[in-house]
Amino acid sequence: MSREPIDVKISDLTPKHRHVNLRVKVLSIDEPRTVVSRRDGSRHRVADAVVGDETGIIKMALWDDAIDLVSVGDIIKLTNAYVAIFRGRMQLAVGRYGSIEVVGGEDIEVFEDNDMSERLPPRARGRRADVARREARKRRRPR
Repeated sequence: MSREPIDVKISDLTPKHRHVNLRVKVLSIDEPRTVVSRRDGSRHRVADAVVGDETGIIKMALWDDAIDLVSVGDIIKLTNAYVAIFRGRMQLAVGRYGSIEVVGGEDIEVFEDNDMSERLPPRARGRRADVARREARKRRRPR
């Protein structure tokens, strides 16, 4: 059963979001690293990026050719993206059924104070979620 992707803003994202379209600005891209697939042993390049729109920012993993496709400052359109949980945090992913397109156009004034990657997903359970909650509480406590 195929679902039609819906247009959303970053602040609307939850861990359950699948099949979403976003127009975002690339704020940063880390140096690519090489990882080995657990599925078939193949090697891939992956780089963590931060993207944002008028409502917030979120981390995103760029894989292989997508790393060379985008640059910091680009306005990109993510089609059929989804939210993944990685190390207890939400992040955007495109996967094999989605796409990334550099579209340019009107600049986006990014609201950087709403980091959706720092928000714990609702109903997160398990040891990793407990550790992440504890770390988040420590960061919020005044010293």
